[in-house]
Amino acid sequence: MTSIDVRDLTKDHGATRAVDRLTFRVEPGRVTGFLGPNGAGKSTTMRLVLGLDRPTSGTATLGGRAYATLDEPLRHVGALLDARAAHGSRTARDHLRVLAASNRLPGRRVDEVLEEAGLAPVARRRVRTYSLGMRQRLGIAAALLGDPQVVLLDEPSNGLDPEGIIWVRQLLRRLAREGRTVLVASHLMNETASFADHLVVLGRGRLLADTALEEFIHARVDPRVRVRTEDGADLRELLARHGYDAVEREAAGDGGERWIVRHARVDDIGRLVSEAGLPVLELAAQDGTLEQAYLDLTATETEFAARHPVRPHPLAPPQSPTRSQEV
Repeated sequence: MTSIDVRDLTKDHGATRAVDRLTFRVEPGRVTGFLGPNGAGKSTTMRLVLGLDRPTSGTATLGGRAYATLDEPLRHVGALLDARAAHGSRTARDHLRVLAASNRLPGRRVDEVLEEAGLAPVARRRVRTYSLGMRQRLGIAAALLGDPQVVLLDEPSNGLDPEGIIWVRQLLRRLAREGRTVLVASHLMNETASFADHLVVLGRGRLLADTALEEFIHARVDPRVRVRTEDGADLRELLARHGYDAVEREAAGDGGERWIVRHARVDDIGRLVSEAGLPVLELAAQDGTLEQAYLDLTATETEFAARHPVRPHPLAPPQSPTRSQEV
């Protein structure tokens, strides 16, 4: 089993500190989402792990070894950092054949990963004719070429169509089930929530969080309950007597009024309305989202933020007015 171990990692670019004494471990058997605002140090950290940059201090190792010491590294580590890396004048198949030959990989792997990435029908086309989504698929195919135990992907869903996005989700989950170590950097919160088991979050080069996905959300987004009833006044009075704050959102299109109860759980509210004999048309948990939790954590860590944040939808949970709207 191979983990990615980052220990007291620091990288300075002149007077700017891109990575600041960073320590975390990416474990095998799960997909770790790597999050942070623009300029947080995610790409720099991945480059340091892959030996493309030298750290100012600290270490980044794979299974206890530095990337530069690995023989035939594609057999151990696969990475996609830039979908534009493939030479435009080569065909996709030739691009992968060169990579395979340089790492003494069997030629059959080229056709296997082209098939897996959905590129077999266009494998003999020159890369410069590829769309961004096709280049992303080629980059992922290259990362899988050596059947590695460690996979690092930077924004793998960028430019993909819906089918491609679903393919990436399924691929990441399969790699984790096979016991591989998977680190995925992304700015797409909803997409990350669909495949990640664990999160590492950076802000201005520092570690902000290293925790399971569900724990990250539950620790930062208050539980809420959505209730629909035809007796809104009675519901509000009942909840107020028991210390709950209920906010009416709007009349529900299918009858009744919809209320949001803050700091509450479905079991507790269900018990109250049942004991009071209050008719309820709908009772459901309104789960917090990764985006809400992420914005809560990184509100003061965003280097590039919009001057005029987008106004939230009337039905969206309220957010702090100081929170950046740019992910």
